[in-house]
Amino acid sequence: MLIEHRGHRPVVPDSAHVAPSATLCGAVVLGEGARVLHGAVLTAEDGEIRIGRHTVVMENALVRGRAQYPAVIGDAVLIGPHAHVNGATVRDEVFVATGASLFPGSVAGARAELRVNSVLHANSRLEPGTVLPIGWIAAGDPARLFAPGQHEELWEVQWELDFPGTVYGVPRDTPMRDVMARQSAYYGAHRNDRVLDGDSHGHGNGDGDSDDNGDW
Repeated sequence: MLIEHRGHRPVVPDSAHVAPSATLCGAVVLGEGARVLHGAVLTAEDGEIRIGRHTVVMENALVRGRAQYPAVIGDAVLIGPHAHVNGATVRDEVFVATGASLFPGSVAGARAELRVNSVLHANSRLEPGTVLPIGWIAAGDPARLFAPGQHEELWEVQWELDFPGTVYGVPRDTPMRDVMARQSAYYGAHRNDRVLDGDSHGHGNGDGDSDDNGDW
């Protein structure tokens, strides 16, 4: 499904494929040969999402772009099932495994591997080629790697990354009621969304590759 949001429409070249049950909302631009599989959601809120050439976004993954933190995913990237890429930059040839999460302002360097259920924290930078083990957390710039039980050590790095300010634009001690009032207003823009006519393989505004018929 292709949806216009805040006046912006997804751009899907002829060589790309979007599954009928996937959703592209707003300023989403797919690269040549990109694949978005069943149940995946790419939602550009007040920012952008850019997906590189021959990148695959697998079933039920979520990619979210925002004004200050667009989601920029490079070429030949795998975004695994149930992964969560929110306002992050993912360089070329990165492997994002099932259930991995990348938060706003984070950067995964080229050829890095984020294994199952791992986390790249807000405003953190994973060096090129780094392997983030199953269930581990990467935090800091450059990122340090923390095992799931290292809560105290992680907090020493994590608090400086300002997750509440980065993701919600509020100080850490803001009451949840106030946070959610802001979030409700922000996502209220979707009340004006418009589902676009045509099938979900839709054609974009780009030129497309004449030698790429989607069989790669």
